[in-house]
Amino acid sequence: MSVELWIAVAMSALGTLLIRVAPFLWMQRRLNQRDGPSPLPGWLATLGPLMIAAVLGVSIVPVNPGTTSWVATALGLLTTCLVWRRTRSLGWPVAAGVTVFGVVVILAALALPG
Repeated sequence: MSVELWIAVAMSALGTLLIRVAPFLWMQRRLNQRDGPSPLPGWLATLGPLMIAAVLGVSIVPVNPGTTSWVATALGLLTTCLVWRRTRSLGWPVAAGVTVFGVVVILAALALPG
């Protein structure tokens, strides 16, 4: 691998570590104060939803954009939303969405050889 790729991997690892460790360190310092814990800062309350939105955004865009990928992604996302609305859980919607995505990709590969 090239040096640039290693630098990108290292920066990504450092960013991921900081996103996960910074809130814990901040809260540990606040909980150890004698006056009791202070309220959470705005950036800490916003961090979780921002991370979820980032993961969702990356997950929605297909790696190889094409008709099959976009259709599979759209149907998988729709299935995930519908199953979540019915079950209000985390596991079943993801399993159903991934299954529908996989089935659409496999069926498209069988129907459109080459």
